[in-house]
Amino acid sequence: MSENESLKAFEEDVSEDEELLFNSDSSDISEEREGQLAIDVYQNEDEIVVESPIAAVHSDDLEINITTESVSIKGRRERNSKVEDKDYFYQECYWGRFSRSIILPQEIDPEKAEASIKNGVLVIKMPKLRKQKQRRLKVKID
Repeated sequence: MSENESLKAFEEDVSEDEELLFNSDSSDISEEREGQLAIDVYQNEDEIVVESPIAAVHSDDLEINITTESVSIKGRRERNSKVEDKDYFYQECYWGRFSRSIILPQEIDPEKAEASIKNGVLVIKMPKLRKQKQRRLKVKID
């Protein structure tokens, strides 16, 4: 098979795969897709901070679970208007359910964690646990 014939066969295979991907019936999907939330995680001297852009998400549609070692964020972003697929030029925004879970680089105090939304950005502040690295033991004499 010549190089041109191989390239043409490859292009036909790709075209068939693209057609299957883009023209698949959404009723075949048994459960709704879930997007992954983009996040930034950083620290300062006293706390670990998670930030995430969550425009168009109401606080009632967010669920945040925090342990000493991890953070899970789940939610839903609803579209206010119905647009037909054929009317899109680009569709890059994710609408629907989303989630993100991360293991924290250091233990935090979940009881003192705080979450807020400002200008469409979710900010979760979690105080670091301060464990003493050294402990002095008193010796008992029996």
